[in-house]
Parts: sequence; structure tokens; C-alpha cells
Amino acid sequence: MDAKGKKNKLATRVIGSVVAIIIVLLVIVAVVGYSYFKSGLKPLAPNSNKRIEIKIPVGSTSKQIGSILEEKNVVKSGFVFDYYVKSKKIANFKAGYYALEPSMTLNQIAQHLQKGGASEPLNSGRVLIREGVTAETIGQAIEKNTRFKKADFLKLLNDDKFINELRAKYPDLLTSAVSAKKVRYRLEGYLYPATYSVTKKTTLKQLIEEMVAKSNQELKPYYAEIKKQKKNVQWVLTLASLVEREGENAADRAKIAGVFENRLDQKMRLQSDISVLYALNKHKEVVTYKDLEVDSPYNLYKNQGVGPGPFNNPSVASVKAVLEPQDKNKEYIYFYADTKTGKVYFSETYAQHQQTIAKIEAKNKKN
Repeated sequence: MDAKGKKNKLATRVIGSVVAIIIVLLVIVAVVGYSYFKSGLKPLAPNSNKRIEIKIPVGSTSKQIGSILEEKNVVKSGFVFDYYVKSKKIANFKAGYYALEPSMTLNQIAQHLQKGGASEPLNSGRVLIREGVTAETIGQAIEKNTRFKKADFLKLLNDDKFINELRAKYPDLLTSAVSAKKVRYRLEGYLYPATYSVTKKTTLKQLIEEMVAKSNQELKPYYAEIKKQKKNVQWVLTLASLVEREGENAADRAKIAGVFENRLDQKMRLQSDISVLYALNKHKEVVTYKDLEVDSPYNLYKNQGVGPGPFNNPSVASVKAVLEPQDKNKEYIYFYADTKTGKVYFSETYAQHQQTIAKIEAKNKKN
């Protein structure tokens, strides 16, 4: 073989080696890339309870959102997140502040981003507690607007050590609550409706105590009257929570409180749909006959009295209605609200009550 042939043979071997190396490298890149992509589909920290606040600016693309999530250590790869949502045709992400967890799947994160975030930073957010809402609903508001989790909030509402610490500070308010039996949440009804600010330094216990302290402040003028009537705060707040939801204005609530007290005086059951919905722990537009059979101490269709504890957080106006019921001497035992007009009709007998219902329904059907 001449020199030229030897060179060609050597060149062929070199090229073959280079090609082989390139192929090996491509295989390695493909394997590593596939492994990276597959890993990026999984939660960054499956067992983490950490909540991370992120801000999604208006007009952000999925690629930009992915970069933010990766930078904040919510996902393993922003690139994989971008590819995932595009391949699944998930879009319509909304701007705002979010509290996300590295234990979330990409789908869970995407769903949160579709729902919309808070308009203000969560670590310095504001939580609005409305009148007549349950502890469950308050927990949802706290989770949406702060870094705290609903589950942790609800757990503290039954934390014996924490509650006893609060009772020591607010004995007039919480003594009867602590001794109550079969309650779902010990502090249900004691988280006063108001707007609360949450800073980066605010703890969850501090937030709850602020709500309790506000209840104590608002109810302080009524403690003497409650004692004078030989009642306790737990009983008053429980009945007030029913009155809160059954009536739409102060006048109606005072009359409804009178109806409830008349029923209690006659050893009748209060039969409030509000109690059934709380027992079911769900919101329904229509309460069925089957619902009335739910086995719960809160079901006032099956149990005497006002129930083990508040069904929501009532306003002071409803507390006042319970302490100063109106038209109690008229011996009203039934009431019915016209859903179209909001007007409440009161009756002394069941026959009158049925006639009122038939008359209103006929009128509404005609109109």
C-alpha cells in the first residue's frame, strides 16, 4: 500500500472514530435530556410543606412564568413547565400574587395560575372576614391572601393548649366555649368579622388571636346582659349565628330571634336549614328531605336546643337581636321569607304558615 492509501485509510479511521464519538455523545445528550425532562415533570420537593410567594406580572407568557417558577424554586425546570402547559394546551394564566408549594405537580400549579392570584403581596396582605361565614370559609380566605395554609388554621381552632392560653386572656369570652361538647371547631363564631392585616412578621397564632381579641372587644358591652339573662356566650353566639343567616336586616333578625325563643320555650326543635347545611359541611341551594336526616349534633331538625356551638361568625347586631328579641309576645312560631322580595312573614300556627307559603308561591308563579 502506498503512502496515499495509508493516509486515506487513517483518515477513514479518524472520521469513523469522530462519528462514533458524536453518536455516543448524542445518545448521552438524549438520555440526559430525557432524564432531565422526565425529572422536570415531577414536583421539586414532594414532601415539602413550604409555601413560596411568587408574582406573575400582567401579560406574562408561559415561558416567562416558567422562568419565574424555576427562579423561585417552585419547579425543577421552567423550560419543562413551558413545554408541559403548551403540550397540554393549558393557557389563560392570570396575573397576581400566589402562594405555591414545591410539592405541587405542574398541573396543580397551572390550575392555581388559571384561577387568579391576589392583587397585593401575600406576606403583607389583608384578610376580609365577612359576617355570617364559617371557619372553613375563613380558612379559604386566609390561604388565598396570606402565606398560611387553611389546614393549619383549622387545626389551631381546636388546639387545646392554644385555646386555653386564649381563655386565660379572654375568660369572659371563651370560658363557655372551652366547656362545650361535640363542637366541630372550638373557635367557630369567635373570629370577629373585620379586615385584618398580615405582615411578614405576623404568625398564624397572632392572626387568630387578633380575631378573638376583636370579638372580646365588641362583645364586652353585652357580657353583663348575657349574665343577667342567665345565658352564656356560647349559647348566645350559637343562636345569633342562626339569626345572622336567616334574616337580612336588623328588624327581621330581632323577630326571628323571638320565633326561635318561642320554639325553645315550647320544647320545639328549631328546624333551621342553616343547621343542616353546617351538619353536611357543604353549600346547597336546596335542602332535601334526605339532608334533614343527616346524623350530626348540629342538625336541629333531629336535635333539641340551639346546637353545640356557632354555625358561623355572627355580627354584633345578631347578638343584640338574640338579647333583645322582638314580638316574642305575639307567639310567632313560624316564619317564611319570600325569596323574590326578601320580605319575611311570621305565623302563630302551622296552618297559617302553610297558607302564607301557598299564597306567596302562587303570586310568584303568576308573576
